[in-house]
Amino acid sequence: MQTGSKRSRDSDMDKLTIISACLFLAADIFAMASIANPDWINTGEPAGSLTLGLVRQCQTIHGRDRSCIPPQLPREWIITLFFIILGIISLTISFSLLVMSQCRREATRYARWIAFIGLVLFCLAALIFPIGFYIKEVGGEPYKLPNNTVVGSSYVLFIMSIFFTIVGLLFAGKVCLPG
Repeated sequence: MQTGSKRSRDSDMDKLTIISACLFLAADIFAMASIANPDWINTGEPAGSLTLGLVRQCQTIHGRDRSCIPPQLPREWIITLFFIILGIISLTISFSLLVMSQCRREATRYARWIAFIGLVLFCLAALIFPIGFYIKEVGGEPYKLPNNTVVGSSYVLFIMSIFFTIVGLLFAGKVCLPG
């Protein structure tokens, strides 16, 4: 009877590991999409709209075609980009370790800690990014956007990556509980 219980527990752990790996992969994809998309900040000016991203800024003037250029980022946004890239690397490693854990069970523990480091990096990026709202293109103050400016879809994707990382860590934590 004990072997059946152990087999059931191993099966549940495998399911939780797969769920955790999928959540880390989803968080990874959302974070990469948030970097690639130039819509972190959207200014709706009367003459046209300007979207600012971490690797591109795009402007549409009077309904013409959208033109994009590499932005001049403030230090805070460069640090944000750096932390997000490190977080993506951490989640990629965690995903790989969870896949590898099907052969070597102890890899799960390392995956959980590396994903936690990724979560910390993402949270630091989320705290540092709003400090850069003072740049002239935005016209705000640290942590305060002007009335005509909103955070864009890229920022929402980034917040979703934080959410999926947290939920993935919860599932990974269930796998690592002593049984």
